[in-house]
Amino acid sequence: MTQADQKLILILGDQLTPHISSLRGADKSRDCVVMVEAAGECTVVRHHKKKIVLVLSAMRHFAQELRKQGWNVVYVPIDSAANSGDLAREVAGIAALHPGARVVATEPGDFRLAADLRNSDVELVEDDRFICSHATFNAWAKGRKELRMEFFYRDMRRQTGLLMHGDTPEGDRWNFDSENRKAAAPDMFMPQPKQFVPDAITEQVIETVGRLFPDAFGELLPFWFAVTPDDANRALQHFLQTGLPQFGETQDAMLQAHRFLHHSLLSAYINIGLLDPLHVCKSVEEAFRKGRVPLASAEGFIRQIIGWREFIRGVYWLKMPDYVNSNALAAMRPLPGFYWSGRTQMNCMAHVVQQTREEAYAHHIQRLMITGNFALLAGLNPREVHEWYLAVYIDAFDWVEMPNTIGMALHADGGVVGSKPYAASGNYIHRMSDYCGACTYDVKQRTGDKACPFNALYWDFIARHAERFKRNPRMAQACRSFERFDEAEQKRIRTQAKAFLESLTSEY
Repeated sequence: MTQADQKLILILGDQLTPHISSLRGADKSRDCVVMVEAAGECTVVRHHKKKIVLVLSAMRHFAQELRKQGWNVVYVPIDSAANSGDLAREVAGIAALHPGARVVATEPGDFRLAADLRNSDVELVEDDRFICSHATFNAWAKGRKELRMEFFYRDMRRQTGLLMHGDTPEGDRWNFDSENRKAAAPDMFMPQPKQFVPDAITEQVIETVGRLFPDAFGELLPFWFAVTPDDANRALQHFLQTGLPQFGETQDAMLQAHRFLHHSLLSAYINIGLLDPLHVCKSVEEAFRKGRVPLASAEGFIRQIIGWREFIRGVYWLKMPDYVNSNALAAMRPLPGFYWSGRTQMNCMAHVVQQTREEAYAHHIQRLMITGNFALLAGLNPREVHEWYLAVYIDAFDWVEMPNTIGMALHADGGVVGSKPYAASGNYIHRMSDYCGACTYDVKQRTGDKACPFNALYWDFIARHAERFKRNPRMAQACRSFERFDEAEQKRIRTQAKAFLESLTSEY
């Protein structure tokens, strides 16, 4: 054997599974696994402290497991004196100690990082943890005037066989989303996600993150997330028993006293490799087949993974690198400081941001219809909003967060991800949550000192973009409704919105 036969296999922090494609066919007696904790990747945006802890602790546990399996692992801790903090530079330095060895990695989920590694002569192999390959998605998208998740999702159902009887969907319907939009009531027996006590490795990482990143976003403690596949699977089993049965009908609800409702909080584990997405979906299907959960809950959950998650990833790689600069609505307002601090009299925004600071988590409707809806209506700069979402959520990685923010939440891609903007007034928030009852503002007022800001901002948004949206079948009615307001009311609405927007500050 020569050094030219050797492979240095780079494993990234969101690739923590022994089944990752870069390890396939490798030789434990010859090849070497390389793992680097790079400070530069921790600070490319203001990542939440809990997110940094999750990734670093899971990396260390994974390296420990690889060594137990007989792998030679070169591991560079983040606080090593010789660590430059730059991933590509550290990999190049390790490669220099193995002349002639090939450096191989599974393709990163971040377009920027993938480009950096390619420029550093790292051989990238496709990440086949996803059900839909790049080639398959590109072939599906080719020639289509519109990319719509619903049709893609049906193809994924056929391909996987999940909730299918031959070519027929279970229940003779592909989608039960219309049954999954009920508000929720406070319940002292609401389930909680499975929580774990940090072990010695995690405790050490918590100390390191607190020391190295004191100014990172969010609260460091308590930290209770799973950092190993075994614990992530325990979290999955716990959700199947306690959360999934009632997940469906109230998955869009928001309650101040219940941060998690019936949501799984499994997305972070799936995104970093602790759980396999198809295994999760098959587990959910099995729970339905055994009569433990209703079809609407099982279908709604599976759709989020094999439908939306796969679709969003396909859009990301199809549209990058230009996608990150999308700004179809010419939104340029700076991100207000309350996105970081939570200091605002809007109770819904204050609650969601404070929850995000403490938990590194908010569920999809809080993200879409509270923080995302406000950003859309206020015309916040899409690039700044994208970087905020990427920073603050424990499950946010570039490939999954960017299209959800730029496409779905902000409609900045002009309709690539969604056929309409998810714009709503305070009435939607009032209907789906209990935020409004404890708010300084009155959700029933459009204008005036106590009027809910979402109301004037919604109609001002419609007015600003009327020429674009009146041709959209799903937005035309809203445009006509604004036109039916008399001229004086239109002026009051727009004056109210203008004054509120001018009062915003980017100070934390």
